[in-house]
Amino acid sequence: MKFNFVKNRKYFFTFSIIVVIAALVLSFILPPNISIEFKGGTIITYSYENEVDQNAFKATVENIAGRATVSESNSLATGAKNLVVSLASNDGITLEKLNEITEAVEKDYGVKYVESSTVNPTIGKELLIKSLIAVALAAVLMIVYIGWRFRKIGGWSAGVCSVIALLNDILVIYLTFVIFRFNFDTNFIAVVLTILGYSVNDTIVIYDRIRENRKTMGAEVPIGELVNTSLNQCLGRTFNTTLTTVSSLVVICVVALIFNVSSILTFAFPMMIGMIHGVYSSLCIAPQLWVLWCERKKNK
Repeated sequence: MKFNFVKNRKYFFTFSIIVVIAALVLSFILPPNISIEFKGGTIITYSYENEVDQNAFKATVENIAGRATVSESNSLATGAKNLVVSLASNDGITLEKLNEITEAVEKDYGVKYVESSTVNPTIGKELLIKSLIAVALAAVLMIVYIGWRFRKIGGWSAGVCSVIALLNDILVIYLTFVIFRFNFDTNFIAVVLTILGYSVNDTIVIYDRIRENRKTMGAEVPIGELVNTSLNQCLGRTFNTTLTTVSSLVVICVVALIFNVSSILTFAFPMMIGMIHGVYSSLCIAPQLWVLWCERKKNK
């Protein structure tokens, strides 16, 4: 039994439009948590020996200095357990505020001050700009590569449609970070670039199948039927490949939750969501946009 992707494309497009609208609306309702790496701020490290309630510790810090992120780390030199407090701000915190935080947490939780450092907001902005340039450059290179490789079936239009679908993948990753209140840091850029690679690989496999089927089915076959046949032929390979990767990511997420390793969780979970949506965009968005493009071009 074959699934008619082309016939149901209006539902796929509707869902993608909903994703775009949701991203815009949630950006105002739930402003993204920009990390110190991109915004600048102060990082304070405290060591501890006995167990510390991280939620209560975080609440104490936030009552004094506003929104904060608290994570655990281990010193490679001494083996000591540390709590790392990240306070994102444009100007960092004052010495008086630092002393106030330290006095409160040392008194209530028995931790000891180790060190603090300030990240210049200018450096953070430069890192953000360079990261966005990397994403944009990756998108341009994808268009060029797909355009050249599939030039016999209108590759440039296929490349543009692929990038539009990839933008939808990025929005889904963005929504994941916003909804689950993950910090927007280098993990976000790493997830985006990785998903771009996975998703475009699936898309290239599909276009390659379309090119081969064009040779065997002939030029008189309608573009919709050609694409639909090719997509159904690629379903098994696409699902199996993604299922393998997603299964590994599920295990990583479970381990990260058990051991409370937030840095791994904020990479693996968005990666898993992006992988699942990448399959959707490769099958339901990019090829359907290309069919729509080709049909309108033919009508003109």
